[in-house]
Amino acid sequence: MQYRIDKKSGNKLSILGLGCMRFPQNLGAIDMRKSEALVMKAIDNGVNYFDTAYMYPGSEEALGTILDKNHARDKVFIATKLPLVFVKAQADFDKFFNKELERLRSSYIDYYLMHMITDSALWQQLKAWGIEEWIAEQKKQGRIRQAGFSFHGSVNEFLKVLDEYDWDFCQIQYNYSNPNFQAGVTGLKKAAERMSVIIMEPLLGGKLANGLPPEAVSIFKKANPALSPAAWGLRWVWDQPEATVVLSGMSEQSQLEENLALADKAAAGMLSATEHETYQQVLTVFNASYKIHCTGCAYCMPCPRSVNIPACFAAYNTSFSLGFVIGMQQYVTSTGVTSARRSGAGLCVKCGKCESHCPQHLPIRQHLAAVYKRMEPVWFRFVITVARAFLGKDKRAASG
Repeated sequence: MQYRIDKKSGNKLSILGLGCMRFPQNLGAIDMRKSEALVMKAIDNGVNYFDTAYMYPGSEEALGTILDKNHARDKVFIATKLPLVFVKAQADFDKFFNKELERLRSSYIDYYLMHMITDSALWQQLKAWGIEEWIAEQKKQGRIRQAGFSFHGSVNEFLKVLDEYDWDFCQIQYNYSNPNFQAGVTGLKKAAERMSVIIMEPLLGGKLANGLPPEAVSIFKKANPALSPAAWGLRWVWDQPEATVVLSGMSEQSQLEENLALADKAAAGMLSATEHETYQQVLTVFNASYKIHCTGCAYCMPCPRSVNIPACFAAYNTSFSLGFVIGMQQYVTSTGVTSARRSGAGLCVKCGKCESHCPQHLPIRQHLAAVYKRMEPVWFRFVITVARAFLGKDKRAASG
C-alpha cells in the first residue's frame, strides 16, 4: 500500500480509501458477514481511510460494529459527515453528531465533513448558526480531529468556500470523464496547496468500470490487456500528486483485491503520453453514448411519485451505449413499467424535489422527460395498456 501525507495533521493516509456507501447487500440490508470480511481484509492490506455518512443507510452502524468487534478502531481513520440537508438549527449539530458517535461506537471522528456544501451561501448560513464555534469546541474536546467539507457545486463557489474557513481537508468528485466538473482540476490544485484532497466518484458511480460502450472497452484492452476499465479509472486519479486518497465503493472481494494490487504500484506521474492519449480516445466514444451523468447515488430518492430515478437514467444510458433493445430490457425490469407498482419516468409530475437534493445538480425533470420519450414511446404505452387490461380481465375471470 502506498501512502500520502495529510498536510495538516501529518497522518499517513492510504491512497486507496474504502467508501462505505456501497457495502455488500442482502435482501436490501447490509450483509454484515461479507462487509466484515471486506473491511478486515482492507485493513490487513494497509487501507486505513474509511468514508461513511449519516445519510448512507446502515453504513455508520455497520462500520462501527465491525471495528468494535475486531478491536480495530485505532487502526483506521474514520471519515463521516454532518447531514446538512437535515440541519435546520444550531441544536442539530449535536443531535446528529452524537448519533453518529453512537453508531460508530467511537468517542471521536478522525475526519469530519460538512456534507454536500454547494456554495458559499450555505456555509454562511452555517456560520450564522455558530458552526465555527461548534467545530472549535469539538476539536478542543478531542471529538473531532480534522474538519473538512464535501463539495457539489461550481468551481467558483468551491474557491470561495476554500477561503472562508481554515479547513483541514476537503472532498471532491473527480474522474477522467470530465476533469472540469464541479471543483475540477482547478479546485483540486488550489486546495492541494494547503490541505489534503479526498477524491470521491473516481469511477463515476461505477459507470467507468461497468458502463463503458464496447468500443471504449476495446480501446483500453488494446492499449493494455492486463488492465480493466476500473483500473484505468483509478490510475488516472492516482497519477496526480494532488489527490491524497481515492475512495472506492468496493462491495466485492474481487474488487478489493484488484484495487489493492493497483494501489501497491500506483505513483504520481506514472502515466505515459501514450496512455493519456488512450483516455482521450475513450472519452470521444464515451461522451457520444453517455447522455446523463448520473452517479446513481440515490440522494434524489425517494420520489413522491415513486419514480426510480437512478434506474431510469441507467437504462436510458444503456440504450445508447449497448443498444436500444438491451436498454429497453433494463428499463422494463428495473422500473416495472408493466406492473401495477411501476416506477417509470412517465409518473414524474415535475415537482422538483429530486433536483433540490441532487449533488450533481442535474436537470432531473428535463432528463426524465427525455427518458419517457425514448423508453416509453407511444407504441410501447399502447402495448402495455392492452397487456394490463388483458391481465386484469384474466385475474377477474380466475377469481370468478
